[in-house]
Amino acid sequence: MDLNSADSAFETRLRQQLPEGVIKTTEPRHLEEPRGRYHGRETLVALPRTTQEVAAIVRLAADARVGIVAYAGGTGLVGGQISPDGSLPLILSLERMTEIRAVYPEENVLICDAGAVLADVQTAAEEAGRLFPLSLASEGSARIGGNLATNAGGTAVLRYGNARDLCLGLEAVLPDGQIWHGLKRLRKDNTGYDLRNLLIGSEGTLGVITAAALKLSPRPAAMGTAIFVVPSPEAALSLLALARSQLGELVSGFELINGQGLAFLAETLPEVRQPFAERPEWSVLIEVGVVAGLDPQAALADLFEAAASEGVALDGVIAQSAQQSDAFWSVREHIPEANKRVGAIISSDVSVPLGAIPEFIAEGREVIGEVGTFRINCFGHVGDGNLHYNIFPLPGKKASDHANQRAELQRVVHDLAHRLGGSISAEHGIGRLKVEDLERYGDPAKLSAMRAIKAALDPLGIMNPGAVLKK
Repeated sequence: MDLNSADSAFETRLRQQLPEGVIKTTEPRHLEEPRGRYHGRETLVALPRTTQEVAAIVRLAADARVGIVAYAGGTGLVGGQISPDGSLPLILSLERMTEIRAVYPEENVLICDAGAVLADVQTAAEEAGRLFPLSLASEGSARIGGNLATNAGGTAVLRYGNARDLCLGLEAVLPDGQIWHGLKRLRKDNTGYDLRNLLIGSEGTLGVITAAALKLSPRPAAMGTAIFVVPSPEAALSLLALARSQLGELVSGFELINGQGLAFLAETLPEVRQPFAERPEWSVLIEVGVVAGLDPQAALADLFEAAASEGVALDGVIAQSAQQSDAFWSVREHIPEANKRVGAIISSDVSVPLGAIPEFIAEGREVIGEVGTFRINCFGHVGDGNLHYNIFPLPGKKASDHANQRAELQRVVHDLAHRLGGSISAEHGIGRLKVEDLERYGDPAKLSAMRAIKAALDPLGIMNPGAVLKK
């Protein structure tokens, strides 16, 4: 169904029916995304302050059959926040809706507007003596609405789950302009279809999230961080099993780091201090959060002793202070920036069953080797099966030199993940980048159901047209 562009006549209607200052023209930040793969076009941007204003905007857009692209922090990596072609949409930015509406420490619940910045939500939880455990590299600019719309993952999924697992209720505006008042603080609510979980991960294609009731957790009494050198990815999995056997759910982070990533870090960001003088081929960053009465450093020391005796840890450093812990995490968190500076040919966000990780890594080198000779940096949240698999040119060459091989490289990586029972999008979503991939690898029955849901809730197709599902 063809949509109309957000033209001057539509702008006049918006300005007549909305408060002054809500409708503006786009700024450059609304037209860019972090990887530079998509570029938007100058159009109208709506900056509502309330849910009622969001509802009015959606109703006007539906009446005029103008597409809406919801915009949160703009940190998404698959182009879901950018409309590069087709009719000009209205960009609906939630950046003015930032209120922390309420905190209920005794219930472990926080309610906030969808435009609240993730770091501000973390701070509000901390001030109440609680923890909001969603943690991302972009948490200083990512917003809760976007985190939920993409079901963001991050570094603490192993213990606390994805964004979906951290949400109790939602307030949202549906494609016809109705406000869904689902902002409940309930752990149990079996009253029909779960609209909350339908909207979470829908990337703005089924409605606009305007507020959320978020699940908090008690703050650990103490944190411990360590980096262990492991002989192989197989050993990393054995170490994870051992860690969970000894420490149970106290393990909150388990990140696999490849020596190629450390080499890129040394090359492009030498000021980031690395923990080992001799760069290991494989290492694991482990974080634990313990209850009162337990010593996290002692727990990690016991873990290393057991791991070394089993041959799954060769060396290790345990942080002795918060500063040293931050330094360890700085290594992990700067690897994506180092990758960016080197320049990847492709960057993949895949997941496979935990037991298939070693096979994926080993076979990945083989299938990539059949295409050509490249450098590979495979790293990520191995505790939940999520690997970031990035392919780079050899020294002296640029990513652009391999532009004609980009599609083939992406295909063989995704084919391998799919064959091993994995996913071609672990935590970044589909956006516009992976629409064709979803068509290729998605289960036919699931795709049929998704199209039926989209047609039922958004019959005009105005919500983020071109994202997730093929037109």
